[in-house]
Amino acid sequence: MKTLLLTLCLSLAPLTPALAETLHFVTEEYAPFNYLQDGRITGIGVEQVETIARASGIDYTMEIMPWARAFAMAKNQPMHCVFTTGFNRERADQFVWVNPLLKDEMVLLKRKDGSKGPATVQEALAMKVGSQRGDFAVEALEDLGFKEIDLAADIDLTLRKLLSGRIDLMPTSIKTYRNLVNQGQPVEKAMLMAGKTYGIACQKDTPPALIARLQAELDKLILSGGQDRIFTAYGLPPNARTADNGDKK
Repeated sequence: MKTLLLTLCLSLAPLTPALAETLHFVTEEYAPFNYLQDGRITGIGVEQVETIARASGIDYTMEIMPWARAFAMAKNQPMHCVFTTGFNRERADQFVWVNPLLKDEMVLLKRKDGSKGPATVQEALAMKVGSQRGDFAVEALEDLGFKEIDLAADIDLTLRKLLSGRIDLMPTSIKTYRNLVNQGQPVEKAMLMAGKTYGIACQKDTPPALIARLQAELDKLILSGGQDRIFTAYGLPPNARTADNGDKK
């Protein structure tokens, strides 16, 4: 009987102090993954983060801000995480990670104006390209050989530069490209880039037990089909199918 009572007490006990601390999620305006709508932060990434945070039983806050600020905050301030963050070799050891919120191919976009896009990387390198400060797409562009990259505070500014002719190309994910087309934006694929994984990047001193709980809940969300249902609700294909044959070029 004493053993049973002890077991019940332990199962009903609050989280340990390390897990009971408030975790601060920060993100940027980047529809359909994270954005403000009617004063509320929503999106594909947001719904996943909220779902696994609640299931983990942790206290959390969420704030939207320019990407460079969010990224620096998660890198330097304890108990801060930034999403939806591209995972690459350079960032791998700068954070502790919960992956994947998204798996997707990257693509260079151009204006849909009847002009011919670049046929090769060398042709693309001769064109003006733009991205966002602190975005890992900048590293992808540099890896391709781009030297001068026009940097903006967020994707909306980059898109406006593309449509106004201030830049010729911009990198984004296939899913974001599809979302822009669904919105009626006059953009089209110029060239495919490498596939990428995106997730939650947390400050390195974030308690390992907390990260483990978040990862376990994300794994459950994926296995249950919940992640796919979130993508479908926003009109995008599930993570399992990042690009169909019609998207290849």
